[in-house]
Amino acid sequence: MISAEYRTFLTVQITIAVEFSAPDTEDREEEGSSCCYLYPPTEASSSCIAIYGRGRSSSRRMRLLVIVLVLLFGPHHGVEAAGGEFIGISGLHFVLNGNPFFANGFNAYWLMTLASDPSQRDKVSSALSDASSHELSVARTWAFSDGGINALQYSPGSYNEQTFQGLDFVVSEAGKYGIRLILSLVNSYDNFGGRKQYVQWARDQGHNIGSEDEFFTDPVVKGYFKDHVKTVLTRVNNITGVAYKDDPTVFAWELMNEPRCPSDLSGKSIQDWITEMAAYLKSIDSNHLLEAGLEGFYGESSPQKQANPGFQVGTDFIANNQIPGIDFATLHSYPDQWLPNSDDQSQLAFLNNWLDVHIQDARDVLRKPLLVTEFGKSSKDPGFSSEQRDAMFGAVYSKIYSSASSGGATAGSCFWQLMAQGMDSYRDGYEVVLSEAPSTTRIITVHSRQLRYLGRLRARERNIAKLEKAKAMREKQLKAPHRGKAAGN
Repeated sequence: MISAEYRTFLTVQITIAVEFSAPDTEDREEEGSSCCYLYPPTEASSSCIAIYGRGRSSSRRMRLLVIVLVLLFGPHHGVEAAGGEFIGISGLHFVLNGNPFFANGFNAYWLMTLASDPSQRDKVSSALSDASSHELSVARTWAFSDGGINALQYSPGSYNEQTFQGLDFVVSEAGKYGIRLILSLVNSYDNFGGRKQYVQWARDQGHNIGSEDEFFTDPVVKGYFKDHVKTVLTRVNNITGVAYKDDPTVFAWELMNEPRCPSDLSGKSIQDWITEMAAYLKSIDSNHLLEAGLEGFYGESSPQKQANPGFQVGTDFIANNQIPGIDFATLHSYPDQWLPNSDDQSQLAFLNNWLDVHIQDARDVLRKPLLVTEFGKSSKDPGFSSEQRDAMFGAVYSKIYSSASSGGATAGSCFWQLMAQGMDSYRDGYEVVLSEAPSTTRIITVHSRQLRYLGRLRARERNIAKLEKAKAMREKQLKAPHRGKAAGN
């Protein structure tokens, strides 16, 4: 007897095969046959339901059966090693080698920290290997650790070579496993130093600085940060021999993790800071994409501010992402934190609306790709169950696939956060250890395959369009009257 979850897996693979197989002649005129993925299922064991059009021919069904058998029982090697091309942007979409690129990824802020200790590097390799085997393609992590023991940057311009070699290892291993990296350059919070540490460094040098919000405005502090940006971007990896700014393993740079400036709710401080830092970073590295690290809060003057979860932080999703040099928009979502004491239904309702308004604005206003770079559900929430987390992941993935498959701006996501086994001291409630969370892992893997096959489908459509265009031009040339000089004249 086939289990419900295995039946679901079969259904997903059949649907993928339907999307990707060539249509029969009698099917070419058929409309309404594209796939629709519905998340979340009513039971955790059913991680996806696929619906596709009717009218498939018998011969096509036989072809699909063969394809499904290959998909089910053939080897899955995960994602390919990162190649020599940088991720780019064409319109609303990420592209790689001219073809659409959709990101299904994860956060793992701890990669550099563990990799700086050679005895812990196996956990880094294990996490990246597991991620690759489940076809995850992007990891977001820290390229900062300011002040304190085992810091990357002990003081302005003074770096810990052992920790930097840990980051070298992360970049090298990610490339080996075909995972692209979003590298964040500073924290808005005190963890790992952040704005507060930069301001304290300036105070230690005798500068009269008020609150840590002056990180965004003080010339001395801004100079410290620019020096850090240059140091990281021009770092030559001691394993690969390639400077970070020249390494395609880097998907994008992130200026700051969740910039906030509560002392200036007008948004001017952060707007000016992003403008200045984006221009500076791009003057050093024109190869890579850049994003600001925003959570997605709308500014005070924005008509969409009613979508905010009841507070302002001095950022503006629209204005900040319209800055030249910012290549794509980012979004975070933590309804369990932002709506304390609310029930699951209220949190999911907020999540769906939060995603909808940003997906629409990315498409219609910003005209840039959107990446949901943080979301998750804490196991420390009262009454937590894996079904609740599955429902949240399913809701996010459903919105992403719906937008991506219809040509929208949403290009993927990174859940918070992936961990390897044996990292109990790092657990924050949001961790996902793939081997310990089978239902969530199934949802993640199915979504990875959806996006991968969607990318292949779009690439095939693009190639067909190019061939048809070339054919039309050739036919036009053949039909045109010959204007050359007649022979013998």
